[in-house]
Amino acid sequence: MATDVLYTDGVIAAREKYLLKDKLVKLCESGPEDALRAVTESGFGKGTEIVSVYDYEKLVAADEAAIDAFILEYSPSEAEKTYLLAPRDFHNLKALLKAQYTGADVGKMLAPQGIIPLRVLEQCVKNNDFSQLADELKEAAQQAAALFADADGTFVSGAEIGALFEKAQYKYLARLCKRKPLLKKLLSARADMTNILTALRSPDKETAEKFYLDGGKLPHNLLGEIFSEDSGRAESCLDGTAYAEFYKKCLDDRREGLPHTAAERETENYEVRFFRRKKVRACEEPALFILRIQTPRGKRRREDTFRLSFGRHEGLRDKSAAQVGLRSGYDRKNCNYRRRRQHNRVQGRGGRGVRRRGRN
Repeated sequence: MATDVLYTDGVIAAREKYLLKDKLVKLCESGPEDALRAVTESGFGKGTEIVSVYDYEKLVAADEAAIDAFILEYSPSEAEKTYLLAPRDFHNLKALLKAQYTGADVGKMLAPQGIIPLRVLEQCVKNNDFSQLADELKEAAQQAAALFADADGTFVSGAEIGALFEKAQYKYLARLCKRKPLLKKLLSARADMTNILTALRSPDKETAEKFYLDGGKLPHNLLGEIFSEDSGRAESCLDGTAYAEFYKKCLDDRREGLPHTAAERETENYEVRFFRRKKVRACEEPALFILRIQTPRGKRRREDTFRLSFGRHEGLRDKSAAQVGLRSGYDRKNCNYRRRRQHNRVQGRGGRGVRRRGRN
């Protein structure tokens, strides 16, 4: 159910005073005890008590839980909630299956709960029954379980299992977010950048095509040009696309014998870069954005820095077009000024550069 954005605006405005903002620089210069005292006094950890600075993980977990609760309560629609939390369901089910068939410690692999309760996923794995899950998640789980069962204790490629769930995740998100233009744009860009990295890491075109993700805009035949024997053609195949600069950076790293760590980080933090380039403006389609800074691959994801932005657009009839957020670079005064000017144009009351109705 959609949430009243004006009410949410008040909730977020009240919480903004707890953001660290410029205090982060001072925290980096202070000692562990002083830094811990500063963040707890700012409300980080939601009052969780710890006995030493080495228990900071408890504060992180408590704050993550508070962020998740906020998303669940205030997301304007199911699409935003799914975009932010559903990837954990795919990760957790993959972890549970690996633990079931390999005997690994699942506690070290699980992420915080997503949309589906962990007990439900555990029961699905225990009973080998995934019928109650979404089609994409169900299919990935059934294929992974079949691979583990056929291996009968022998080695199963972790990359192959991971690819099953990643492809299913993007396919699921693309379906659920198809009516949300901005979410589609974010998802599409991440899929395209991931596919470029997949092509650069694959020994041949056929192998790469097995791992390509759905939801991107780059066609597979264009990505196939990366494997062209003509080096000039391979290096220029993405010229004129939105990923030309990203691709050239990847090629430069490969020439220098460097891993694509920087490109991976750029892909993972795409939302951060997107919103740094683009100011949040009024009259955008309904959206909930999250800026995520994630730990390295294989560790639990953490939403350390985030910005939520809700918007409502009903054409020129919408007078409020409320924009709210835990924001970076968001100017409430200027946003209201732009919104007022747009409303004045519609009502014929002028505005800078606009004639009033009835004047010559």
